[in-house]
Amino acid sequence: MTRHFLSLLDFTPKELRALIERAMTLKAILRRREPHEYLRGRSLALIFEKSSTRTRVSFEAGITQLGGNSMFLAPAELQLGRGEPLEDTARVISRMVDAIVIRTHEHAKITAFAAHSQVPVINALTDRYHPCQLLADIQTYFELKGDIAGRRAAWVGDGNNVCHSWINAARQFGFTLRVATPPGYEPSADVVADAGDHVHLTHSPQDAVAEADVVITDTWASMGQESEKDVRAQAFRGFCVDDALMERARNDAIFMHCLPAYRGLEVSAGVIDGQRSAVWDEAENRLHAQKALLEFLLN
Repeated sequence: MTRHFLSLLDFTPKELRALIERAMTLKAILRRREPHEYLRGRSLALIFEKSSTRTRVSFEAGITQLGGNSMFLAPAELQLGRGEPLEDTARVISRMVDAIVIRTHEHAKITAFAAHSQVPVINALTDRYHPCQLLADIQTYFELKGDIAGRRAAWVGDGNNVCHSWINAARQFGFTLRVATPPGYEPSADVVADAGDHVHLTHSPQDAVAEADVVITDTWASMGQESEKDVRAQAFRGFCVDDALMERARNDAIFMHCLPAYRGLEVSAGVIDGQRSAVWDEAENRLHAQKALLEFLLN
């Protein structure tokens, strides 16, 4: 049966933990400059409707390091851009490559594509979830702090796709997540309800961050929300993760951000560029976590 990775809930907790362990192993192998072409001859197609830096580079570099190859397919250059049904594109491309990475808007698009694909489909970001980001985030936590089970995480900002994936991670890895958003910017009610006691909502960043082991934020205006930038800047006043807010977390708490970051808005320069920041390890780990994911799905 073809396995897809559209959200963290597509894998069992045991499988996710094995992926994290494998990602750390692959990271060590790469740093020792040992050959690891475990996917020699495999082809990866990337279809991105949204811009990308970390996701595209990490998937293309990752499949190359594993001995495979990639092809970037801009939707405007495919027959999709001329109205070919999504299902037909899925049927055709999946007969020619070994896996497909998709970044799109509506989550329903990627689920429809996966339903008609003969090969694994990987969610590289939709409006609902960003599961690959969370593989890297959890790997980073494991490397710097140990097992995240039983720990306390704090999300400060918009209840967006990355927030949804952190909520799923709390379920799958067994930790508590406190989410602080302005009124009206909460994560989707169904995602929260399904997580049960693993997630708690508040409108107070101070309450969310208190005694947290990790503090996470994201840009206030995600891709496609640029027209809301000024309105959101007003709504999110007081939600900047700065030194004063981080002081409410545990003394050894770390800071995470999926990037791109806007210093002076959702995070201060002192925090993201400071000693508590795990952002650059987090960004690098996109490469290693996704290599483990590709290996798992293709082998």
